[in-house]
Amino acid sequence: MNVVRNAVRPALRCRAYATYVPPASLRDVLPGKSGSKKTPPESPNFYTGSAEYYDQLNGLENAVHDTRTALKTLQLLPLPAFARSAIPPAQPVWQTKRDIAGRMTTPLTMTRYRRLIQLLNQLDQYRRIAEVAGVDVLSSKVGDVLSVFEKANKEAILAHGRRKPVEFDEYGRTYTLGRRKTSTARVWTIAVQRPPEVSEEVDANEEPLPQIESTVTSAIDNTPPKPVQVTTTNVIINNRPLVDYFPQLPDRERVILPFKIAGLVGAYNVFAIVRGGGSTGQSGAVSLGIAKALAAHPPTSSRSYAEVPKLLRRDPRMVERKKTNRRGARAAYNWIKR
Repeated sequence: MNVVRNAVRPALRCRAYATYVPPASLRDVLPGKSGSKKTPPESPNFYTGSAEYYDQLNGLENAVHDTRTALKTLQLLPLPAFARSAIPPAQPVWQTKRDIAGRMTTPLTMTRYRRLIQLLNQLDQYRRIAEVAGVDVLSSKVGDVLSVFEKANKEAILAHGRRKPVEFDEYGRTYTLGRRKTSTARVWTIAVQRPPEVSEEVDANEEPLPQIESTVTSAIDNTPPKPVQVTTTNVIINNRPLVDYFPQLPDRERVILPFKIAGLVGAYNVFAIVRGGGSTGQSGAVSLGIAKALAAHPPTSSRSYAEVPKLLRRDPRMVERKKTNRRGARAAYNWIKR
């Protein structure tokens, strides 16, 4: 027994005991274990579920508040009714919910997206007010903020569907395009060059002027045209006169309708190339091309073109396709019950 005790005592003497070390003495050894305070996060919304969204929201709210304060200081707010009507209309092209959510790398609900769009529309209204008032510095700074949320192809989207101005060539002709149903018409329109009036008496030995029949006059009424001794208008469609190409009177009246409304029957020559569709679609396409050309030409009479823009809109109606298990587009078969 004594032998065992003598063998254990040296081992007990060699065992190391743990000692307490105060944290203050570890500042130089382990800086991370020091008793200093944590550094605060950069964003106050760090502990929320969508920190980046709330950062953008707070930024827009601050921009709206600062812009409103600047406009009130410049006495541009509130606007009276007559000044509000002078502001150009809004043409925003904001990014979609998916695009903004992808840029924020966080899911975006429709409620949050609408809140962002509401602030952007209000900020855009303040930008337009500053632009009209001539405050270029403020409008440019607000425009930089709005450009972050606008689509990259904004100009192309706004230009889509905008009617291009009709151009004149060196001969004074206009080239317009008309469509109706499945028909497409390319129309060239040129003003009739009237011969100069001659005050001298015509010699009896001279040959009379050739008698030219007007295709427009014969198209309006079904009576045979009377020969005249002045230059008359001609409507040529696919290298054929109007009367020959459209034998039906309603089709011819549809082509001449823009001239009737503008009071310019016999004032222009028309050359058209039509492809596709039937007679109704082709006559409507030519009529639309003529209306566009008349709107571009300067008025030559006292009658205004107030009713011509009514004809400048393309008729979108198309033939409805046939459906399965039906006799036509909507008509059904008559089944006999036995």
